[in-house]
Amino acid sequence: MSRFLLRRLGIMLLLLVGVSLIVFALFALMPGDYYSSNRQLTPARLAELRELRGLDQPVMLRYLTWLGNAVQGDFGFSLVYNRPVTEVIAPLIWNSFLVAFASFVLTWIIASVTGVLAATKQYSWFDRFVTVMLFASLSIPSFFLGLLLIKFFAVDLQWLPAGSMLDTASTSTGISRVLEIARHMVLPVAILTFLGAGSLTRYFRSGMLEQLRADFVRTARAKGLSERAVVFSHALRNALLPAITLLAFELPALFSGAIITEQIFNWPGIGRIQLESVQTRDYDVVMTITIFLAVLTIVGSFLADILYALADPRVRLVNRTRAS
Repeated sequence: MSRFLLRRLGIMLLLLVGVSLIVFALFALMPGDYYSSNRQLTPARLAELRELRGLDQPVMLRYLTWLGNAVQGDFGFSLVYNRPVTEVIAPLIWNSFLVAFASFVLTWIIASVTGVLAATKQYSWFDRFVTVMLFASLSIPSFFLGLLLIKFFAVDLQWLPAGSMLDTASTSTGISRVLEIARHMVLPVAILTFLGAGSLTRYFRSGMLEQLRADFVRTARAKGLSERAVVFSHALRNALLPAITLLAFELPALFSGAIITEQIFNWPGIGRIQLESVQTRDYDVVMTITIFLAVLTIVGSFLADILYALADPRVRLVNRTRAS
C-alpha cells in the first residue's frame, strides 16, 4: 500500500507540472495583457513595462521562472491590487472554503441518505418526490434560484441577510461573529447544496438499484440477514464506488460554481476576484486560482483512489499483487 501511495504521489506531481505548463501557455498566448489595456501608455512606455515584467521573454523561459518562484511560495504579483498574489487571495480562499466545505458535507449527507431511501422505496411517493427535486436541481439556474431566495427569505420574510459575509459596520467578536458569519452562509450554502445534491443523488439511487438486484444481495437475504444489514453492509458499500469517482470533481466544482453564487450574495471569495482578474487581465491572479483548482482536482482524485481501496477489497488485492 505504501508503494502504491508513493507511486500515486509521483503521478500527482507530474500531473501538476503538466497542468501548470498547459495553463501558463494558454494564458501567455492570449492576446493583450494588463499594460496593453491601458490606452494612455505610449508604445515606448508599454515596451518598457513589458520588459520590466519579463513579458517580452519566450513563453518557456517565463514558465520556468514562474515555476521556480512558485516552488518557493511566490506566485507572482497582482498588478491590479499592487500586492503579491498570495496576500490577495489567501483570505479569500478561506472565505470560499467555508461555503464550499459546508456545501460539500451537506451534499454528500443528503445525497447518500435520499439516494438510499429512494432506491429501497422505489416507485413510492418519496421516490417520486426525490426524482422531481433531482430534475429541479439540474434544471434551475443558480442565479435565478439565488435571487428567488433573496426575495423570499431576505426581503419578504427578513429572516436572513441578503448578502455579504458580515452585517454592515459589524463589530462582533468571538462566538457572536461566528454565528453572524453562519447566518450569512445559509443562503449560498443552501443553493450550492441543492444544485450539487441532485446529480450525486442520482448516482446513489441508480447504484443502489443496481446492487439491490445483484445475486450477492439475494444470497444475503436467503441467509436470513436483516434488510438493514443487506442494504447498508452489502449493497451500499458497492454502490459507493461510482459515487467515489465524483469525489475528484466535487470540491473544484463547488469552488468554480461559487463564482456566480458569490456575485449574487456579494460573498468575498475567490470566485469574484477570479472573474474580476479575467476582466482586468491580471493573469498572475487568474493563473494562481486556476492552479489551485487543479490541485484540488488532483488531490480529490488521490483521495478517491484511497477511498476505493477502503471500500473495495479487490483494489487492495490488486495493489498488493503489483507491489510484490
